[in-house]
Amino acid sequence: MNLHEYQGKELLKKFGVAIQEGIVADTVEEALNAYGKIKEQSGSKFAVVKAQIHAGGRGKGGGVKLAKSEEEIKEHANNILGMMLKTPQTPGGLEGEGKLVRKILIAEDAYDVFDECKEYYFSVLMDREKKCNVIVYSTEGGMDIEKVAEETPELVHKEYVDPTLGLMPFQVRKVVANLGLADNKVAGKEMAKFVSSLYKAFIGSDASLFEINPVTKRADNRVIAVDCKVSLDENALYRHKDLAELRDVTEEDPTEVEAQSFGLNFVNLDGNIGCMVNGAGLAMATMDIIKLSGGEPANFLDVGGTADAERVQNAFRIILRDEKVKAILINIFGGIVRCDRVAQGVVDAYKNMGDQIKVPIIVRLQGTNAEQAKELIDNSGLEVHSAIALQEAADIVKSVLQS
Repeated sequence: MNLHEYQGKELLKKFGVAIQEGIVADTVEEALNAYGKIKEQSGSKFAVVKAQIHAGGRGKGGGVKLAKSEEEIKEHANNILGMMLKTPQTPGGLEGEGKLVRKILIAEDAYDVFDECKEYYFSVLMDREKKCNVIVYSTEGGMDIEKVAEETPELVHKEYVDPTLGLMPFQVRKVVANLGLADNKVAGKEMAKFVSSLYKAFIGSDASLFEINPVTKRADNRVIAVDCKVSLDENALYRHKDLAELRDVTEEDPTEVEAQSFGLNFVNLDGNIGCMVNGAGLAMATMDIIKLSGGEPANFLDVGGTADAERVQNAFRIILRDEKVKAILINIFGGIVRCDRVAQGVVDAYKNMGDQIKVPIIVRLQGTNAEQAKELIDNSGLEVHSAIALQEAADIVKSVLQS
């Protein structure tokens, strides 16, 4: 689950990370009120207006503006609120339709009072290959870190952290040294505190990613997070009810949100063959066989351990919203659920939906009562192709694509 910048910063603040202070606003009037408070707190007339969407690169699309007066705050708030912001990370990139901006953050200017600021890059995530967490950091903050890694990889450092031991003091000192702050006692101490608190925030919130770009060291040696990108592990949200409430479904794929409400695990893809499978592993194998047959999976859809008529019908509706879908492959292993019950669910759902289903349906059922299930499908009188072996299902998919 992704968080907005303002939400991520509040989370960091709870763990002792110094942040660029700001106030979120939904309207121009709220933005003006926020500017007044920020001006009073910071002592500066400057403020930054930041669009709040789940995507990076907002400045490149006009979603981050510096304001030096109430008039400029009003102008930028008017322009940014309600705009369809296009960034390299929004769907379709700069040429796509973008994302609607519903909120803005009015933040203190992190630079105007101080004329000597240094920017760094930080992220914390899991390295699955090494089976540990990793802190990725660089002296080249505020830039495209992918470009830095490609052109000057020696400027990107990694510190691997054993999750059973946690972040050790010597590792913190190493990070500070690699950033060139070992000889600056004040800045080094501030950076050490920042690194330790950032890692505590990552662990304490069960996050899968914290990315801070830039982290700024001011002329007074304060180290603060100027931006914040956070992704939380959805499987751990049951332990964080307060964080679960931060979810903004308007930023997510509406089809995936609806699927979740039906208890379906669904992810949109770009292919032409719809998938309805029980179990994540079998779903991955199904997508592999579709590609080997010359097709492309249009989605990942795990119906779980139950597949009655209502659930199958909901899955059909969600898959068929994609106009690119040329066929649907249903692949069920009857372990927890009996194959004949799934087959009956498919038949009932097909009949209930009438002429809404206009693409071929291939049903592959294996496991408990698979033969009875095949008989049910074959005798239903519906345009449903049944299969027992996975290769048989793949051959039917291939023939459908060629017809």
